[in-house]
Amino acid sequence: MEGISWADLDAEELRAIAILGAGLSIELCDPVALLNLKRLGLIVGSHLTAPAHELRRRVVLDELGRVIA
Repeated sequence: MEGISWADLDAEELRAIAILGAGLSIELCDPVALLNLKRLGLIVGSHLTAPAHELRRRVVLDELGRVIA
Protein backbone atom coordinates (compact mmCIF):
# COMPACT_ATOMS: atom_id res chain seq x y z
CA MET A 1 0.00 0.00 0.00
CA GLU A 2 2.95 2.33 0.53
CA GLY A 3 3.13 4.92 -2.21
CA ILE A 4 -0.37 4.33 -3.59
CA SER A 5 -2.31 7.52 -4.20
CA TRP A 6 -5.88 8.10 -5.31
CA ALA A 7 -4.56 9.22 -8.72
CA ASP A 8 -2.80 5.85 -9.20
CA LEU A 9 -6.13 4.01 -9.25
CA ASP A 10 -8.38 3.67 -12.29
CA ALA A 11 -12.06 4.60 -12.38
CA GLU A 12 -13.33 1.09 -11.58
CA GLU A 13 -10.93 0.76 -8.63
CA LEU A 14 -12.05 4.13 -7.28
CA ARG A 15 -15.67 3.10 -7.72
CA ALA A 16 -15.05 -0.15 -5.84
CA ILE A 17 -13.45 1.71 -2.94
CA ALA A 18 -16.41 4.10 -2.84
CA ILE A 19 -18.90 1.22 -2.93
CA LEU A 20 -17.20 -0.77 -0.20
CA GLY A 21 -16.55 2.34 1.88
CA ALA A 22 -20.25 3.11 1.77
CA GLY A 23 -21.02 -0.39 3.03
CA LEU A 24 -22.62 -1.60 -0.18
CA SER A 25 -22.33 -5.08 -1.68
CA ILE A 26 -19.08 -6.25 -3.23
CA GLU A 27 -21.22 -7.66 -6.04
CA LEU A 28 -21.61 -4.11 -7.37
CA CYS A 29 -17.84 -3.91 -8.00
CA ASP A 30 -15.89 -4.79 -11.12
CA PRO A 31 -14.14 -8.17 -10.56
CA VAL A 32 -10.87 -7.03 -12.18
CA ALA A 33 -10.81 -3.91 -10.00
CA LEU A 34 -11.33 -6.10 -6.92
CA LEU A 35 -8.40 -8.31 -7.89
CA ASN A 36 -6.17 -5.28 -8.36
CA LEU A 37 -7.23 -3.78 -5.04
CA LYS A 38 -6.60 -7.10 -3.28
CA ARG A 39 -3.14 -7.28 -4.86
CA LEU A 40 -2.43 -3.75 -3.63
CA GLY A 41 -3.59 -4.65 -0.11
CA LEU A 42 -6.54 -2.26 -0.16
CA ILE A 43 -9.22 -4.90 0.34
CA VAL A 44 -9.41 -8.22 2.15
CA GLY A 45 -12.38 -10.44 1.49
CA SER A 46 -15.19 -7.97 0.90
CA HIS A 47 -13.91 -5.17 3.13
CA LEU A 48 -11.56 -2.23 2.83
CA THR A 49 -8.33 -2.50 4.79
CA ALA A 50 -7.24 0.21 7.22
CA PRO A 51 -4.89 1.76 4.61
CA ALA A 52 -7.78 1.92 2.11
CA HIS A 53 -10.02 3.60 4.67
CA GLU A 54 -7.25 6.12 5.36
CA LEU A 55 -6.73 6.79 1.65
CA ARG A 56 -10.47 7.33 1.19
CA ARG A 57 -10.66 9.52 4.29
CA ARG A 58 -7.81 11.77 3.08
CA VAL A 59 -9.44 12.22 -0.33
CA VAL A 60 -12.82 13.08 1.18
CA LEU A 61 -11.27 15.60 3.58
CA ASP A 62 -9.23 17.17 0.76
CA GLU A 63 -12.37 17.56 -1.36
CA LEU A 64 -14.33 19.02 1.55
CA GLY A 65 -11.52 21.49 2.13
CA ARG A 66 -11.74 22.63 -1.48
CA VAL A 67 -15.51 23.09 -1.28
CA ILE A 68 -15.35 25.04 1.97
CA ALA A 69 -12.38 27.23 0.93
